[in-house]
Amino acid sequence: MNLHDIFISTISQGLQRKAIQVCSKWACEYRIMGAPYPGKWSFKYHPWLKEMHDSQADLNIGQKAAQMGFTETMLNLALYTIDIRRENVMYVLPSKLPDAADFSSSRFDVALELSDHLDSLFTETKNIGHKRAGSANLYIRGSKSRAGLKSVPAPLLIFDEVDEMTQKNIPLAFERSSGQPIKKAWMLSTPTSDDIGINEYYKNSTQEFFTFKCPYCQRFTRLDFPDCLVIIGEDILDPRLKETHIICTLCKHKLHHRDKHEFLQSGVWIPTFKGRESRGFGISQLYSSTIAPYEFAISYFKSKLSPADEQEFYNSKLGLTCTPEGSRITDTHIQESIGTHKMGPNTSGDNIITMGADIGKKIHVWLDRWIIDSSIQSVDLNVRAFAETLGIFSVDQFEDLDELFEHFKCHFAVVDANPERRKAFEFAMRHPGRVRLCFYARGVHGKQINLSKDTGENEPTVSVERTSWLDLSLGRFFNKKIALPQDTPTECKDHLKAMVRRYKRDAEGNVTSTYVKNVNAPDHYAHSRNYSEIAFPLALDGLGYQVQNIVKAP
Repeated sequence: MNLHDIFISTISQGLQRKAIQVCSKWACEYRIMGAPYPGKWSFKYHPWLKEMHDSQADLNIGQKAAQMGFTETMLNLALYTIDIRRENVMYVLPSKLPDAADFSSSRFDVALELSDHLDSLFTETKNIGHKRAGSANLYIRGSKSRAGLKSVPAPLLIFDEVDEMTQKNIPLAFERSSGQPIKKAWMLSTPTSDDIGINEYYKNSTQEFFTFKCPYCQRFTRLDFPDCLVIIGEDILDPRLKETHIICTLCKHKLHHRDKHEFLQSGVWIPTFKGRESRGFGISQLYSSTIAPYEFAISYFKSKLSPADEQEFYNSKLGLTCTPEGSRITDTHIQESIGTHKMGPNTSGDNIITMGADIGKKIHVWLDRWIIDSSIQSVDLNVRAFAETLGIFSVDQFEDLDELFEHFKCHFAVVDANPERRKAFEFAMRHPGRVRLCFYARGVHGKQINLSKDTGENEPTVSVERTSWLDLSLGRFFNKKIALPQDTPTECKDHLKAMVRRYKRDAEGNVTSTYVKNVNAPDHYAHSRNYSEIAFPLALDGLGYQVQNIVKAP
């Protein structure tokens, strides 16, 4: 190529790049993809992504099913912002390892390898958390590190898999763009439960759905489960299941899966709520060209087998929240647990009395009287016991706990070890052998209670597995093994309802669960109830009972 040709080519490329004003055009020009649709980026099989690429809203929320192209869209937005706008981008993932490392190697590095333009754009790519392209930078951060989120300013923030993140650190990341004259943010995730994680943000958005023109009746319709899915067959093993298909919910005509990428080209996003500042995009795998209707039906039948499969179906397949039965305390559960007594000490002088205390802005206290049912055949005394709640209080100082401890004639108390570690220790020292500081710890299994040495010199602590004990202590509201006082505070009821048991499967396919909540919803009374539950076997052990699962330090 001679000098004249080089000059003409340079001018042509400059004009071409100047004409690229929106991300969707940039993606089609510069992004090269691998399987399953190799070649230049196209919206042929993901038409719902085009309008998302070019959204001008300051805040955009994606509550979506899995594998719907949202993460690739975020990568396009990040690369476009760096390449065309020459601005910094912060890309936040749940954790640095493995999430940020996997994103860096399997998404970012691959995008550069497939595109000569992108490969030439970046001069520094080896650092997992920092990719430099001239004066613009891509910062990849984990949500667990407050220091990492505070370190750099960025006009574009992307939060990928919000529901897996450390929720309390998300507002901190938003502060990174507060000083920018033009700032935008994207948040996306498969959802979990109502008002938690991505769903809290999505509920305040436009809540847009993708609608398209039916190729038969020419009216705009949408793919909503269960109305649009005709399941043929009775169970997963039924050979007729492959006849399952989707239909237009208006004219009831069968919509062929093989033609999906064609009739969806007419699709547009329609807001449920107009005029809201943030845009919200929600879509299910029913729109996917790579997932056949019969595969969707298989997932539906599996969802009936266990809470974990039910949650997976609604969250990952439908992009909807799910709260399986028994995973959240409701007003009904609380009302059915209200007894005939009011708060006050036990006047009979018998039974075990325990205290649990959780620390927030105030100290939240729970006191129980325990009644053992001898008719239940179990070595687990918590399972055999009924809890009658004597008191639910909040106090300002640890010294106030002493008065409650003595007034209610407590046998044992378990107190949150943090954040007031010194004050908690001093309280324990004022009641030697009758108070333990509690840690929720890893490496503790089931309802095992690991005790530190209680010599008077070391801190008297216990380490327990959080989920197993919450299952027991909150489970009393489902199996009617607790009686609340008639004057139970409304605040307490709200704290109990905040906790949601979230199910999922691990890498080996085993069902696991954990308790989650809205980051702004207090849950202190749920934990003080839990600490009182833990205190019961410790009180029995102190009285010489043979108690299972208590592991004492050698």
